[in-house]
Amino acid sequence: MQGDLILVIDMQNAYAEGGVWQCRGVEQCSANICRILESVKDEEVFLTKYVAPENPVGAWKDYNEINREVNEDSFANELMPEYLPYADKYPCIEKDTYSAAYNKQVRDAAKAAKRVVLTGVVAECCVLSTAMSLIDMGCYIVYIKDAVAGISRRTCDATELILRGLDYVHTKIMTTDEYVKE
Repeated sequence: MQGDLILVIDMQNAYAEGGVWQCRGVEQCSANICRILESVKDEEVFLTKYVAPENPVGAWKDYNEINREVNEDSFANELMPEYLPYADKYPCIEKDTYSAAYNKQVRDAAKAAKRVVLTGVVAECCVLSTAMSLIDMGCYIVYIKDAVAGISRRTCDATELILRGLDYVHTKIMTTDEYVKE
């Protein structure tokens, strides 16, 4: 078994300050993610970004129709500038659902990892969906609560509460400082 797999979920311009889907606290979240990435030793790292599928099905068809303008905005869909150097160093995995675990490369790396460290946006959908999918696969999850941003303080707190309810076996809730010093 290898070390940790660090997932940096969807740190795209759409979620940045002033972005169409700006997340609360995204600047601090981003600074903390960069601190984690700068501390990487033996950990594997994947960045992800949401890219609308060409032929969505079911509710995804409606979702992508409602969000067509954002999906077609190349700037909104690019990684935030601070992640571009990391995208040269680590794989950037495209995904077309909330959960990054639907990607085979992510699943394989997660299964091989000691733990999966979750960071990024949006706490209450992409991050939470990824956490639950990985838990179902039998992965141990580390949720870095100050390296995740979401729609509001209330929904971020709710996401943490859900994952904290599983922290007796499946999850560990940490701060960036705690993780980096580990």
